[in-house]
Amino acid sequence: MTPVGVDIRNVALSFGATQVLKDITVSIEPGEFFALLGPSGSGKSTLLRLIAGFNQHSHGSVTIGGRDVTGTPPWKRNVGMVFQNYALWPHMTVEKNVAFGLEERKLPRDEIRRKVAAALELVGLSEYGKRRPGQLSGGQQQRVAIARTLAIEPQVLLLDEPLSNLDAKLRVQTRQELVKLQRRLGITTIFVTHDQEEALTTCHRIAVMDQGIIQQVGSPMDLFDHPANRFVAQFVGSVNLFAGAFRREGGRLRFASDALGEVALPEGLEPPAGVDLAFRPHAVRLSGAGSQAPEGSLGLQGTVEGAEFLGEFLRYEIRVGRAVVTADVMHERGRAPLAAGENVALAVPAAELRFVSA
Repeated sequence: MTPVGVDIRNVALSFGATQVLKDITVSIEPGEFFALLGPSGSGKSTLLRLIAGFNQHSHGSVTIGGRDVTGTPPWKRNVGMVFQNYALWPHMTVEKNVAFGLEERKLPRDEIRRKVAAALELVGLSEYGKRRPGQLSGGQQQRVAIARTLAIEPQVLLLDEPLSNLDAKLRVQTRQELVKLQRRLGITTIFVTHDQEEALTTCHRIAVMDQGIIQQVGSPMDLFDHPANRFVAQFVGSVNLFAGAFRREGGRLRFASDALGEVALPEGLEPPAGVDLAFRPHAVRLSGAGSQAPEGSLGLQGTVEGAEFLGEFLRYEIRVGRAVVTADVMHERGRAPLAAGENVALAVPAAELRFVSA
């Protein structure tokens, strides 16, 4: 099946007096694995259900494969949706669950058997057709739900937090299997999640949502390296972010904030008006107290307040003025961590400094 695009234009939706989606415009490319990422209540699942046809918008249009489906019921949109709770029939075998949508379409029995076998083979469950859902692991049940959806050969696959019920290790494994399957099929896929790691590791592009508004659309690296605003910077990855004002003194750019105090910035930076200063924890370089920052870096002095061991790295909290700066340092076996109360110098290369709007 040829992949199709999904085009959403100026969509608004309200539940009673509460506006849940506000002028949403976004285009998903044919064959793209696209994520709707945001906190609970941001509108991402509402938007997914609107694409599926379970919600109806009050304004705007939804186009799938060049066909305007506004007002079209779900069963006529040729999309498939996988729900968070799998929605499998517990009294039916795996084969019967996968066949359900095909039987509803009254296809010939031989064709149903062929499509069920092909769908189960796609998700690696050919040997499990006679079992019931209760005899499967959570990851296997999720794959049955995906097989049931793929069996009807939808143009678009919609996934509503499909991994949230799995434990951490199984979630990673199932996520990797899902990515391989999507890449192999090339089916246009829209994936709702509140988990930034899931979105960053699976999707070609991501729409970050908050309060019914798309805050930014971009590739995982674009969102991480170039957040459009304060919300995106804080939601996608960890960040040190400080409100303040920029001024020039003797040709040198300085940044003054209630938290950091006043610090000199590297030469060559030209921040626009009305922005905050930000940098990621991994960009912070630590050295002995009193050390001078390398040329072209922001230099700070601080005191270690605490640390978390996160396996691959140590995450330090360092008091700088009235602020607490987070710094990530790669773990090296046998190397003692910095102790609380130890004074350190911090340096952030100019290339890692970001100017983020409110």
